[in-house]
Amino acid sequence: MKVETLTSNKGLVLKGPMLLKPKVLSDPRGFFFESWNQNLWEGLMESHGLLPKQFVQDNHSRSSIGVLRGLHYQLPPSPQGKLVRCVVGEIFDVAVDIRRSSPNFGQWAGVNLSAINHQQLWIPEGFAHGFLTLSESAEVLYKTTSFWSRDCECSIRWNDPEVGIHWPLHEGSIHLSEKDSQASLLDELSDAEVFL
Repeated sequence: MKVETLTSNKGLVLKGPMLLKPKVLSDPRGFFFESWNQNLWEGLMESHGLLPKQFVQDNHSRSSIGVLRGLHYQLPPSPQGKLVRCVVGEIFDVAVDIRRSSPNFGQWAGVNLSAINHQQLWIPEGFAHGFLTLSESAEVLYKTTSFWSRDCECSIRWNDPEVGIHWPLHEGSIHLSEKDSQASLLDELSDAEVFL
């Protein structure tokens, strides 16, 4: 498996998120790859000086073209790291640094995840996450390091001008939940609503 760090919208390396590119074996019959291996995961974390994270929940979503989900995160005591992959269609997946002490606070990085490229994005605690469906439909699977908690869940508005995410579709093509359309802007959040 190959691993790449991500560069933020300001050209700086975002410490934490990683793009995982599995070794895919393919022939005329189809393909095979390991989508999850605990030993490789622990080695990857340790090689980057991180404590290995245990996953406790798997989620599966289906979205139509133009559906944007996010930007979501959970605060302590139930912060979530996510390992995201797209198994049907294609999405534009985004991580936003919301660690106030980080030199990259408010910066973002985005990658295309698809059923064709088989790549996965690791989004650690301290980052907000969102994605936009680029294909007619997309199914996204992701592992989380904590259980979902309504009390710890927070959101940042998808089109926050300070964050400035360059989503691949223009605004008229975006479909949001009511909750996501009413999310706060990053500069409206108190220290209690971000990671310090």
